[in-house]
Amino acid sequence: MITIENHLGKINISKKYLEYLLGTTATKCFGVVGMAKRSTAQGLFNSIFRSEKINKGIRVKYIKNAFIVDLHIIASYGMNITAIVKSISHKVKYTLEEVTGLMVSRINVFVDGIKV
Repeated sequence: MITIENHLGKINISKKYLEYLLGTTATKCFGVVGMAKRSTAQGLFNSIFRSEKINKGIRVKYIKNAFIVDLHIIASYGMNITAIVKSISHKVKYTLEEVTGLMVSRINVFVDGIKV
């Protein structure tokens, strides 16, 4: 849960909601096949319970009044990786700033695999 205080009061934003929002946004970008696991423990959990969650490769942190986002993606074979990463970065930043009204300081995109 991310809690933000302003002159109007407190705002609570669920991390699960942000992860779902960003996962949906990232997977809709051209050249993205899906999200990759963020860690070995997460991959083990997903394989045991057969869960394919949209938010499995996302980490959102709120530090010093700005978001830091880590995205682990699987790209499509034959696509320009630089163009895919720029597209995802711009789209995710725009979406997060529009929905929350807060700044995004950094978006890290990790290409963890390529699929045909």
